[in-house]
Amino acid sequence: MAMLLAVSPLVNAAGEYDPSTNDQARAMVDRLAQSGLDRRELTTTLARASRQQKIIDAISKPAEHRLRWDQYRNIFIKPERVAGGVDFIRAHRDAMARAEQEYGVPREIIAAIIGVETWYGRHTGSYRVIDALTTLAFDYPPRSDFFGRELEAFLTLTGEQGLDPMELKGSYAGAMGLPQFMPSSYQAYAVDFDNDGIKDLWKEPVDAIGSVANYFAEHGWRSGQPLTVAAHLEGAEKPADVDFNQAKPPYMRVADLESRGITPDIAISGDEEVIPLMLDYADGHNDYLLGLHNFYVITRYNHSHLYAMAVTTLAEQIQAALQRES
Repeated sequence: MAMLLAVSPLVNAAGEYDPSTNDQARAMVDRLAQSGLDRRELTTTLARASRQQKIIDAISKPAEHRLRWDQYRNIFIKPERVAGGVDFIRAHRDAMARAEQEYGVPREIIAAIIGVETWYGRHTGSYRVIDALTTLAFDYPPRSDFFGRELEAFLTLTGEQGLDPMELKGSYAGAMGLPQFMPSSYQAYAVDFDNDGIKDLWKEPVDAIGSVANYFAEHGWRSGQPLTVAAHLEGAEKPADVDFNQAKPPYMRVADLESRGITPDIAISGDEEVIPLMLDYADGHNDYLLGLHNFYVITRYNHSHLYAMAVTTLAEQIQAALQRES
């Protein structure tokens, strides 16, 4: 509650970020103008941005922090989303094959990311990106530095590419296009995969495919390697001294997990480091898995083990469906 009280109670207040009255906005305009962007356009854009309380409400209660695995899974793992992934791969077969060859990332992983993020482009977000980023940069103290950088990246991106910053829409956090890239990721990892001279992640699925593959390659994806290994608990009590579900590089030796009763279902070196995963269900039981390096890479896209498991599961089901039809 204290976090929410720290922000202004105004709702949908146009002009809240007018640089003529907002010191933070004016300082941002000064920085970006020094880098070569048009001061007048920057001032006009920020003055037209609108504070959205519902954005602060949404980011304060992300699903990854309040759902069990079975609840989260049921949002994304549906037959129609699996079928949509198969159709998406078929529709862009050549681009998928080229992405696999150039970046080493499997087509089912690329499709699963876009499937989880936007249902293959059906739902790319209804918030104006400028509203989301200004609201979070200037009126959400817990992450104002991060979103301030993203706002500057967005204004730079739209200025350089000649895009209208008032028209572009995305998520409540300012993520954009089919793969829901944040502006800094758009700048760093988006590629012109269809070679038309434009990196367009809103309307060009081929660019989105190449950009997702490039993102994973740049974050260390290891071609041909699995994501997880199934495991089981020896005994009735889960070990209290295992730090499960951490979205960080593999951090616990298999041998140390085995000594605590978490045993992989297949042979794996005791010296290998993994991410111990425990997935909870409504009936009180847990599933156990060992996350490998590529599982960690997926958490670079969204720092949640639930998100990475949803992508992993959807990719597995898409691949199984493709194999059944081949």
